[in-house]
Amino acid sequence: MTTVLIALIGLLALALLALSATHLNYRVRRPAKVPSTGTRRILFPFLAYALSPRALDAALRLASAEDATLVPVFLARVPLHLPLDAPLPRQSQLANALQEAIEQRATKFGVPVDARLHRGRTFRHAMRQTIEDERFDRIVIAAAAHGESGFDPDDVAWLLDNASGEMVVLRPSKEERLGPPSPRKGRRRTRVNREYEKAAPR
Repeated sequence: MTTVLIALIGLLALALLALSATHLNYRVRRPAKVPSTGTRRILFPFLAYALSPRALDAALRLASAEDATLVPVFLARVPLHLPLDAPLPRQSQLANALQEAIEQRATKFGVPVDARLHRGRTFRHAMRQTIEDERFDRIVIAAAAHGESGFDPDDVAWLLDNASGEMVVLRPSKEERLGPPSPRKGRRRTRVNREYEKAAPR
């Protein structure tokens, strides 16, 4: 009986050793994880004086987790007395500065940024142009809080009815808005900067 028990224990030990060797061999030889293509795009529309750092950070965390590109979209309102494609120097300068601030923040998260600008007669008109022209998988939007400027409940309801894909709505508590970075020499010219330079009057 004792001899049989010893034999069983020996066989069990051999089986465990074989299993360990197989597992180790698999870990050594298994193929490396294929990197994500990063084709997902997260749309982040914002207004000139209503750029929420908390909503931006939430969008950046989502983009980082999903290996996605953040698409921050500055929505510009064009007065009725001007053509829709008229140069907007003041809004152009502000948009460039805010897009740069977003890109600086995105660098800390390791998230690529594809900055955009869409214009319209109203912010909702600009948003309509955005969802018609841009490819995206998700929208992250900051709802206005405490009577401050931003997207109000009607805007959010309109987006829910008209935008495709997933949508995340955040209503941050009262906070300071993210402003443009401090000016410095040799500021990098982004694609948005170049587009505005072409449109601006000489």
